[in-house]
Parts: sequence; C-alpha cells; structure tokens
Amino acid sequence: MRLYANQPVGTVPRARQLRRDAPEPERRLLRTLREAFPDLKWRHQVPVGPFDADVLCFSEKLVIEVDGDTHTGRETADAARTAFIEGEGFRVIRFWNSDVMRNIDGVLEAVQKSLSHRERKGGPQGRKGEGSRS
Repeated sequence: MRLYANQPVGTVPRARQLRRDAPEPERRLLRTLREAFPDLKWRHQVPVGPFDADVLCFSEKLVIEVDGDTHTGRETADAARTAFIEGEGFRVIRFWNSDVMRNIDGVLEAVQKSLSHRERKGGPQGRKGEGSRS
C-alpha cells in the first residue's frame, strides 16, 4: 500500500518542499532522534490528512510537532490539528523551537517517556523501524 495514495493532489510536492526548507530546530530534532533511537524509523514532514506532521514514527504511532514563533496565537488551529492527528491514531507531543535548540536532552527525555509509556501499555517492543514483522 502506498503511503500517499489517498492524499489530495499537491500533497507530496508540498511535503518535499517543506523537507527542503525545514527550519534548523526540525532538522536538529530529526538528526538527534535518529541517533538516540536508531531502531526506530523517523520521518520528516509526512502528510497526515490535510496536515504535515513535522516528525513521525509510524511504528510507535508518534507525531512530534516543533512549534516556532508563528505558532504564538494559533492555539485553536494547533488544537484542531492535534485533534485530527490523534483521531488518526497517533499520539502528539509538541516542543518549542527554543526547547529543541537549548534543551535537546530534555526533549529526548520527554520523547523517551512517551515511548516508554506506549511500551507499558502493550505497544510494540523490540521492533526495528516500521514495516518489520515479528
């Protein structure tokens, strides 16, 4: 099954453009997640319905959003985005750009707690990225 098969026209080119133009906090988070959790497959700017998830791990059903200054005053829109993504079965955690740039260890700790919480609730354990079979 193709990941983008049911997406509106223009979704894939938009996601590619967002990856090319990604701000430094998103790139830094992605690099750090890939180093810290190498058994998981982390994707960047992935379409989820009408939205693009900043960072997504399919096997853990986890979306990480990195919010910059443009998100100030957009709490209602961000809440709707989060509600939609959660409705698709994902957990969503959010960090400010400044947290990613100044406190990456704290961000990784929060991600680890989120991953551990899923494991305690019976989520996948010991899987090597998405698409692997037990």
